[in-house]
Amino acid sequence: MNPEEKTWHLQEVRSVIQSLESGEQGLSSSEAKRRLDQFGPNELVAKKKESPLKLLLEQFTNFIVVILIIAALVSGMIGEWVESIAIIAIVILAAVLGFVQEYRAGQALDALKKMAAPTASAIRDGTEQEVPANELVPGDIVVLRTGDRVPADMRILESMNLQVNESSLTGESVSVEKITAPVSDKACSLGDRKNMAFMGTLITYGRGKGIVAGTGMSTEFGKIATMIEEAEERKTPLQISLDKTGKWLGIFSLIGCGLIAAFGILKGYPTIEMLIWGAALAVAVIPEALPAVVTISLALGVRRMVQRHALIRNLPAVETLGCTSVICSDKTGTLTRDEMTARQLWASGRLIDIGGVGYTPEGVFSLEGKPLDIGKDSSLQTLLQIGTLCNDTHLIHEDGAWKIQGDSTEGALVVAAAKVGMQQDRMEAEYPRVNEVPFSSERKRMTTIHAMPKGHVAYSKGAPEMTLNACDRIYRKGQEKNLTGPEREEILDVARSMAENALRVLGLAYKSVSDAHSPEQAEQGMVFAGLVGMMDPPREEVKAAIAICEEASIKTVMITGDHKITAMAVARELGLLKEGGLALSGAELDELDDARFSEIVEQVNVYARVSPAHKMRVVDALTQKGYVVAMTGDGINDAPALKKADIGVAMGITGTDVSKEAADMVLTDDNFTSIVAAVEEGRSIFANIKKYLIYLLSGNTGAVLAMVAALFVGLPLPLGAVQILFINLLMDGAPAIALGVEPAEPGIMKQPPRNPKASVFDRRSLIYIGGIGLWIGAVSLLVFNWYWYHYVDLPQAMTMFFATLITCRLANAFNCRSATESLLRIGPFTNKWVTLACGASFLMMLAAIYMPGLNTAMETVPLAIGDWVVIAGTASTVLIIVEAQKFMIRRRSRRAAV
Repeated sequence: MNPEEKTWHLQEVRSVIQSLESGEQGLSSSEAKRRLDQFGPNELVAKKKESPLKLLLEQFTNFIVVILIIAALVSGMIGEWVESIAIIAIVILAAVLGFVQEYRAGQALDALKKMAAPTASAIRDGTEQEVPANELVPGDIVVLRTGDRVPADMRILESMNLQVNESSLTGESVSVEKITAPVSDKACSLGDRKNMAFMGTLITYGRGKGIVAGTGMSTEFGKIATMIEEAEERKTPLQISLDKTGKWLGIFSLIGCGLIAAFGILKGYPTIEMLIWGAALAVAVIPEALPAVVTISLALGVRRMVQRHALIRNLPAVETLGCTSVICSDKTGTLTRDEMTARQLWASGRLIDIGGVGYTPEGVFSLEGKPLDIGKDSSLQTLLQIGTLCNDTHLIHEDGAWKIQGDSTEGALVVAAAKVGMQQDRMEAEYPRVNEVPFSSERKRMTTIHAMPKGHVAYSKGAPEMTLNACDRIYRKGQEKNLTGPEREEILDVARSMAENALRVLGLAYKSVSDAHSPEQAEQGMVFAGLVGMMDPPREEVKAAIAICEEASIKTVMITGDHKITAMAVARELGLLKEGGLALSGAELDELDDARFSEIVEQVNVYARVSPAHKMRVVDALTQKGYVVAMTGDGINDAPALKKADIGVAMGITGTDVSKEAADMVLTDDNFTSIVAAVEEGRSIFANIKKYLIYLLSGNTGAVLAMVAALFVGLPLPLGAVQILFINLLMDGAPAIALGVEPAEPGIMKQPPRNPKASVFDRRSLIYIGGIGLWIGAVSLLVFNWYWYHYVDLPQAMTMFFATLITCRLANAFNCRSATESLLRIGPFTNKWVTLACGASFLMMLAAIYMPGLNTAMETVPLAIGDWVVIAGTASTVLIIVEAQKFMIRRRSRRAAV
């Protein structure tokens, strides 16, 4: 016996039973126990997890965190306990956040385990017994009934109209009719293995039997669990960039400030004073508020994104969305409405279009663009009446929305009739059903018999070719006529044409019957009424969202379990599949080696009929090309790819718990447009974090350059250690955080995604940091030198430097609200938080200058009104210079565009 066999679907039932050494009487209890010992329990097994304590301690090994801890110790050593405690609090906050995110990462497998059935009806010792599902073994015969969850992977032995909902595994929304015959296609996907039932899927109709072929980790569920466990989570682009920035700043501050202090000692400054001064300068250079600003910016972004129907489970994922360059999206429910809609009817030789989408009974019937009066068209009335009465699904209005109870395909027929006022409840009361022949996979049609005023009529619907085979007449223009050979060919050609346009096609027929108790006879010699073509229509707003992605240089890829023709038609309608774009099925993807797939992956826009392994392969190929990939999904089969992608996006409405646990973000409306909104939010958040860094580093650069210049030219030190730390507290605090809530700039979605390998700072940012930093340092030192030279009053000169440096840096906070737009255009006070933060910092500075006791501790003296005129004039130059620079940037951009 070889339960690892991969080709059960290709074999005859007898061969499968023989291979698994079983029989119609099932296994004996003793043999089942022996196999349980041999193969192990039928359950998913997780790898041993790291202890929570180890995960927590690992959060403190980050380089920037180590630097911050050193900075906290130095602050404490020089007596600045408030600064020290603030830094430690920030470090702990960042560590706890990282710990929570990593600890939650293993929950996807736990959710997957919950999808397993608790018990199963197995035939043991020749009798049906209820046994714990985790005790099933290869070779067990299992009875399957409506409502059961399939307890293991099994080959179908018997099928009495057995239908299984496999959407959680394959992504295909329609239940699959199960068969017992072998499948001939060796390369068929899971969705096409109609003689197999897979663990965790749901029996929706009928009954049957299956023989267990795979248990535990050998099932398709088990393979997914393995892929989830093996999928490595990577750092986000922001984390990578900030790690590099933190290392650079930490090394620079420690080495640079140490050299500056040593130089001061060599120049004759007191050794102890210079060591304390150098330590204070090092603490001031390190952006200890960076983790707090990042966390707050991300948290505020999360709150805004909830309002835009995106729920974030992993905080750094917000920023990752901002540099997303490929969105791999599921089709059903995300790009489409997940509401089957009748789009076309064919009757009396005419192809009629139906307006409206979804289950709302509104829409116009038209022929060649002109509205039709259905009340005067007996052919269409007959067709719609058949579709409405030969139907087990109902349209309801609930909670302000139209919904269906039953099968989505049948629902489309009911809605189509309701659009012209043909109400199902009234018709069922007027023409009651008295008998029926249920749908079966062999007949591929359903027939009902209804009592009419003049006798009984049978109504039938099903696959076009099967319905047509049951007919010898056709209904045309109000009359029944003999069905000719050319007419049969015409009907089949129309059906093929509809199918090629991604429509699911049904043929409808009727027949007057004399004996309502003999429904089988009703399916012979019927009258063909027409065809109905339906599809799950694309969401109207998605087409615009895809266009926005295209403008933002984001590639959109459809990955679906549906058939290739259907997927391509929807992709074309959305503008996703254009000339030159490729579409691949899972089978075609299997035929490509990695090298060839890597060559064409950038041209593929549609993947159809794919398996979990295919999705992982797509993610791998795209990430190896340097793309940042967002992957959407709702099924169990999507979980490994959701976890492996740079950002996993699960569906909140239709998504399984497994997919939600594996994802970084959950869409509360299952809508593709919410992903695009999240991308915009992510770009805005990164832009704000960058603004904070530019603001902070340009100011710090100015302070350090001024201090170093004073040392070199032999001037007294413009600031003491206490003043340096006080300025650091003011600048790293409220103004920096306020820049983190700046609204998104216009045109942010017209820019290409940020290169995740690139530094946080581009060339323009570095020029700004150096240029404005140099200007702030120069003008502050000039003011200091002027007052020292003319008044020979060191406390007043130091206070002027202190106030000028702070005021210039606060003015620079307004500059940093936009890299290119004028402050006058965006509005000086449109971000009230920047205004309030800068105002509060300015008031704290005034307190340090004028408040008795505090000004003594801060070594400052009160300033006169004339001094403030000098300070205001100096600070205004920072605004004027940057406005001139932005004007030149905009002018160059306009010229380049022309």
